[in-house]
Amino acid sequence: MAEDKDKEVLRIEPRTLHILELAVAEFHKKIKEAFEVFDHESNNTVDVREIGTIIRSLGCCPSEGELHDLLAEVEEEEPTGYIRYEKFLPVMTKVLLERRYRPIPEDVLLRAFEVLDSAKRGFLTKEELIKYMTEEGEPFSQEEMEEMLSAAIDPDSNSINYKEYITMMVIDEN
Repeated sequence: MAEDKDKEVLRIEPRTLHILELAVAEFHKKIKEAFEVFDHESNNTVDVREIGTIIRSLGCCPSEGELHDLLAEVEEEEPTGYIRYEKFLPVMTKVLLERRYRPIPEDVLLRAFEVLDSAKRGFLTKEELIKYMTEEGEPFSQEEMEEMLSAAIDPDSNSINYKEYITMMVIDEN
């Protein structure tokens, strides 16, 4: 009986519960829509390599390490190369409810670029960007680097005006 005293009962007001239920229903709809884009066989499975794209399409920005951890949660015990919707839905719902993997705010991104731009020019050269993104911190893969360069580098100057790039890349939360 002593164990029962230690357990707290979570009481939620009916109105709060209703709002929570609406939020969960909206998340389920968004998750289903994002998942279906990559469910090419219409069998409630997607290629494991598409999960990062699905998660990012839902406004989350996990690091590669965090993505790896999420995959471990949704993969089968004997990995098949596919993720089942039934396993993905509850994990992704929890991620969205907890507001995990939020994008980095614009001002923080700007300060990071300004630190890299020691000359305070307002831009980084393509070579500088490649060096920082592949040799420092959690390095970008070749594919990630090519994707970033195609979006970030101005072909005329062969550099990135990072203020313009940040404005283009920031996710509007509203």
